[in-house]
Amino acid sequence: MDSLDGTAPPQKPSHTKRVVIHSIQAISVAGALVAMFATGASAFTGASIAALASLLGLVSAIRASGQDANEVARRGELVVKARDAARQLEELFTMTDMLQAAEDFEDASAVLMRTAEHLLPGFAGALYVFRNSRDRLDLAQAWGECPGFTPGTTLRPQDCWALKRGKPHINSSEAGTLCCQHANEDTASVEIPMIARGQVHGLLILAIADHDAYAQLKQIERIARALADSVSLAFSNITLREKLRTQSLRDPLTGLYNRRYMEDALERFVHLARRNGSPTCLIMIDLDNFKMLNDEFGHAKGDAILRDVSAQMVGAVRPADVVSRFGGEEFVVILPECTLADAITRAEEIRVRINRLSDLHGASVSASLGVSCLPTTCATRIELIASADQALYRAKSAGKNRVIAAVRSAEPSVPQPLPLTRKTT
Repeated sequence: MDSLDGTAPPQKPSHTKRVVIHSIQAISVAGALVAMFATGASAFTGASIAALASLLGLVSAIRASGQDANEVARRGELVVKARDAARQLEELFTMTDMLQAAEDFEDASAVLMRTAEHLLPGFAGALYVFRNSRDRLDLAQAWGECPGFTPGTTLRPQDCWALKRGKPHINSSEAGTLCCQHANEDTASVEIPMIARGQVHGLLILAIADHDAYAQLKQIERIARALADSVSLAFSNITLREKLRTQSLRDPLTGLYNRRYMEDALERFVHLARRNGSPTCLIMIDLDNFKMLNDEFGHAKGDAILRDVSAQMVGAVRPADVVSRFGGEEFVVILPECTLADAITRAEEIRVRINRLSDLHGASVSASLGVSCLPTTCATRIELIASADQALYRAKSAGKNRVIAAVRSAEPSVPQPLPLTRKTT
């Protein structure tokens, strides 16, 4: 019966061998007794017999010990292999634990690089991650040195057999495998697609330049797949968290900030304006006759117009400004550290950009805009929104497709910086 490790157990000595060994031992004992109690030639003969029997016993013992030494060596190799496997598992568990704390792709890539350097010290590596457009992969991390292995900054999915097949693929011209277009023929490499939850998130490449490179790559393929699986799951979790965060802040149709984020941002900007004594302006925008446009051309056309209007507004303002969808066809633009005159100019540019969309969509597209400014036209955050809405209503009443600023306060009060400490009463 085979042992647990798949090898045959050591065979017991046969009956004949046992008889021979026992006979040698008996002769040795007899010779020793003769040498002890006899004299002269008999003593010499007994000593000679005992010595010869001892020599034969020593030879048998040496042969047996040789067999035992081979068994010990074989079992020592198994112990070494088991110890290496335990170390690899420990490294993988440590990597998984670190990946749970990774906040973005950069953190996860750094964890992968460090683990690969520990587990596979003789291999160079590269990690590619898909862009949002899914048309190419960007190099996220590279490590190690390998002659002929110079990973490019980008990689096209159609140039990679691993991504086409969705399976690990070895590039080795010496072994006669089919090589990817992006691979170097002088360097052997294994490529593992990083797949989690049915989606490919990236590509892991490990390369080596040795005479038996193909055999070494086949040997490490299992470890490489374990690395790719762990990191791909981390990438999937990071993508999901980013998607949920974006959905909580952004409008799904236009991609603009939603009303909840706008209100929080406006409160922050107003506090900063009071602290720094700088103005903050707000533009309220409403598309003209949008319900009639939906009724005439359909909601699909209306959604397309909303997306294009959003893009025009983002293009007309500064990166620090906040453009949000207030609700329906209404939008709000927050302009921190902007005077009323500059805000009116910016609003007019937005109006012109929106009006130009009429030719693109074959429909009349226009907007009315109201502008307010703190502290020029109001004194609080609530008044800032209300005064902009009142200006928008006046623009609608005046004929639409125009910009009107809120009425200036009778006594505009410049906000004073807040005290560093609260006064106690």
